[in-house]
Amino acid sequence: MLGRVGAERIIEANGVELCVETFGDAADPAILLVHGASASMLWWEDELCERIAAGRRYVIRFDNRDTGRSTSYPAGRPGYALDDLVDDAMGVLDALHLPQAHLVGRSMAGATVTRAAEQYPDRVLTLTLVTTSSGEPGLPPMSQDFLTHTANGPDPHEPGQVVDFLVGLMRIYSGGPIDEPAVRELCERDVRRTRDVAACLTNHFLIDFGSPPALARLRTPTLVVHGDRDPVFPLDHGFALLDAIRGSALLVLDNTGHELPQRTWDRFVPALLHHAC
Repeated sequence: MLGRVGAERIIEANGVELCVETFGDAADPAILLVHGASASMLWWEDELCERIAAGRRYVIRFDNRDTGRSTSYPAGRPGYALDDLVDDAMGVLDALHLPQAHLVGRSMAGATVTRAAEQYPDRVLTLTLVTTSSGEPGLPPMSQDFLTHTANGPDPHEPGQVVDFLVGLMRIYSGGPIDEPAVRELCERDVRRTRDVAACLTNHFLIDFGSPPALARLRTPTLVVHGDRDPVFPLDHGFALLDAIRGSALLVLDNTGHELPQRTWDRFVPALLHHAC
């Protein structure tokens, strides 16, 4: 243990510092939440984590490298690959003395958790893949609005610009209206606690992902969760995962984009608790 900020803990795992926070009773089945590119653990909202924990689950969220308070690398020069992020996730479990967990991967982290299930099958009890993709060719492309917005990023040294950029991104992600004051507050909180904003905005898009996961060989029980208005990975990406992973199930969230807004939690949380039991 290197330090503590409120309920957050800085742990050493896999040779780096990772910021971790837990909810609920450690005696309950563990659910490890892993977020995607440039997203710190704050995007697994406090209330969502609390609602999952209220279902008698031990919920763990953490900052990936180059997000939040975890180890950061120079912008444009990430010193790690996808396999390192996989080992980070296992390192979090080790630090918490957990031999196994249910893994939930969102967006880019779908690749992290499926690779974990391949490499550490005895440690991954179930997979839940949220708004992610198999990455196979021929699937629908990302929306032009998303590509245009991300191509015109902010000055990372100007926090106000970064917050405006993130709020705009959430508008595109949402698939519907957003609670803009709440989203802006979360963006401001996220920017304040990020070690290196420039690295956060760029480095995950530069890492080596290696070979795509052999989804057809996965035997880990899998739930696919996808919004029907996802502008990053349109719904066909969710159907492709369903087809590729034997025995998987699909939960389609209506009028939902690339996020898990609060209005979806009445469907998402019970589905997750039923699956990760």
